[in-house]
Amino acid sequence: MFEVVVDKEKCTGCEECVAACPAQVFEMEDGKSEVVEEEECLGCETCVEVCSDDAITVTEM
Repeated sequence: MFEVVVDKEKCTGCEECVAACPAQVFEMEDGKSEVVEEEECLGCETCVEVCSDDAITVTEM
């Protein structure tokens, strides 16, 4: 189980995480990335790697 957090202050809405996530954890909402399927997270941290704004953290629970 992983906790996925998007820092809305840092997120610029580039949609890179939405496109990169193999488990489709993210969706765009009001121009920002939103975690919608956290239980599907594989912990691969691809979203962290593609986020140039350092807005995403993935923590193993």
